[in-house]
Amino acid sequence: MIKEVWNFIDSGFCSPSFNMALDEALLEWHSEGKIEPTIRFYGWNPPTLSVGYFQKVEKEIDLEAVKKAGLGFVRRPTGGRGVLHDQELTYSVVVSEKHPKMPMSVTEAYRVISEGILEGFRFLGLDAYFAIPKTETEKEDLKNPRSSVCFDAPSWYELVVEGRKVAGSAQTRQKGVILQHGSILLELDEDLLFSLFKYPNDRVKERLKRNFKNKAVAINELKTPPVSFAEAWEAFRKGFEKGLNISLKPYSLSDEQLAYVEKLAKEKYESDQWNFKR
Repeated sequence: MIKEVWNFIDSGFCSPSFNMALDEALLEWHSEGKIEPTIRFYGWNPPTLSVGYFQKVEKEIDLEAVKKAGLGFVRRPTGGRGVLHDQELTYSVVVSEKHPKMPMSVTEAYRVISEGILEGFRFLGLDAYFAIPKTETEKEDLKNPRSSVCFDAPSWYELVVEGRKVAGSAQTRQKGVILQHGSILLELDEDLLFSLFKYPNDRVKERLKRNFKNKAVAINELKTPPVSFAEAWEAFRKGFEKGLNISLKPYSLSDEQLAYVEKLAKEKYESDQWNFKR
């Protein structure tokens, strides 16, 4: 049986505004029938704190600490909480809601797409599995997160190794298209991460930080010798092919497409109105 062919973009390390603009542009182009379903891998230059679409920046984020650490800052078009993008592989998937592989339910579509990440971990020799909240209390916790930090707890169908979250993802649906993107951690600087958020007091901060160590883990805490970016890129590329039963073909942006993304990055994702609007 012939496998469906999807686009694969490896855009390397880009600015925060360019990264979010390209994800949005891919969604738009796919909705207009201009491109096939697409998977994209990328990194961040500089390392960046991204916040979810609904987060209140002034209330939750210590912007002075972000600036002092030399980090980029951007608001995502997807929901979820704050993510420090540093030593990680970031992925995005753009596919029609009506694609035969995609269930109508958001959580079930999330599971289908995340099969690619699950297989990527397996290619790295890690025994990953999906987090599924079992009790009513756990389900309520998903609706009412206690922390502004994304990796504080796994959500429905996020990836877990040895009981700790190893990848965090978020999804939006616009113009009949699903955009799911997320972080696969290679390394994690917990001290830096926890310096970027506001807390009622130091005691709460230290308690959350202690709890965090039991809830999240980076790949290279679990692997010896450590996994390089190149090894992670290859494992998860193969993982998406296997998990979604597709073939990936390299795709390059045209000059016209690149100009459009750069314009969107400047006008939207570098604007205070977008980044600090809530």
